[in-house]
Amino acid sequence: MPLRIFSRRTRSIADHTPPRQKRRRRGLRATGIVALTIVGLVLASTSANLIMESVERSNAVSYGEKIEIDQGTINVSRTGGTGPALVLLSGLGTPAPALDFAPLVRELAGYQVVVVEGFGYGFSDMTARPRTIENISEELHEVLAKLAIPLPYILVGHSIAGFTTLYYANKYPEEVSAVIGIDPTVPAGSASTAESPATADMPVSGNFWERIPSTTGLVRWAAALGLADPAGDSFTTTERDEMRKLVSWNFGNAALTDETNRIGENAHKLQALNYPDTLPVLQFVSQETMNQDPEWLPAHQRQLLNIKRHELVILDGPHYLHWTQSKAMAKRIGEFLNPSAAITETSN
Repeated sequence: MPLRIFSRRTRSIADHTPPRQKRRRRGLRATGIVALTIVGLVLASTSANLIMESVERSNAVSYGEKIEIDQGTINVSRTGGTGPALVLLSGLGTPAPALDFAPLVRELAGYQVVVVEGFGYGFSDMTARPRTIENISEELHEVLAKLAIPLPYILVGHSIAGFTTLYYANKYPEEVSAVIGIDPTVPAGSASTAESPATADMPVSGNFWERIPSTTGLVRWAAALGLADPAGDSFTTTERDEMRKLVSWNFGNAALTDETNRIGENAHKLQALNYPDTLPVLQFVSQETMNQDPEWLPAHQRQLLNIKRHELVILDGPHYLHWTQSKAMAKRIGEFLNPSAAITETSN
């Protein structure tokens, strides 16, 4: 009998547990299960990603050639041609510049085309000294000197490389015969966020958080789904596969993180700088970017006011115009660099 009484009392207490408390316990259990599941998936994804990357790197055959300079190793891809040398510089965060520019490089077959992958890009070193505009330009100059690129050459800069072409053309004017911009960034457009140049000598910032999407495999799986693929149909299957691999490897690396953090600082230094008056400048501007930023076109027009010979060409397409407009761009580049030939062809 006492046992039965105890048993009834226990059941009675259990039966009278408040419904709100029961729901809370069930909610906590469900939350715990979901949290453990997420942690398990993240750990599994991270492990799989690290294993796959290790295998990929051990079997990788890099394109281009490695150039050793004082600061490290920079990867360069170049094609032969009888025309003048065009030096192609990529936009911020482009994982594999030599592949990204491939459609344009093919259309520029008659020129000597050199794609320089700075620190943090492609198969170059992923760590570097502070990514100030001075350091970036000095490294580019050293690479081109080691390659013995014929002087003068033409600088072709996409996006943030507009900073480099502007500084470089003023620093080494005798070595640059023309500048071509592919929807280039104008420093004045970033002036409001500019930081003090006093930060120029600060050490390279850490990039733990920037690397997490890559380390956990998130970037790899997104790339596998084609979410990072370039637009258009001008890339080969091999090029797309290689770019997917490199976007996972290079995402959020130390050099790129520092370069991103110094955009305001570099813009501040370039804010009052103009291209030399006598330097020919051709700029391709994206209609899509103009639609997103009403100040984009006026900023480019103002940058060209002092240039005696310049052209500004608006093309339909995304910020990466060379993905879909390479043929039209190559034609305009040829006409701009050799206007007499273009006039003769038109008259015929």
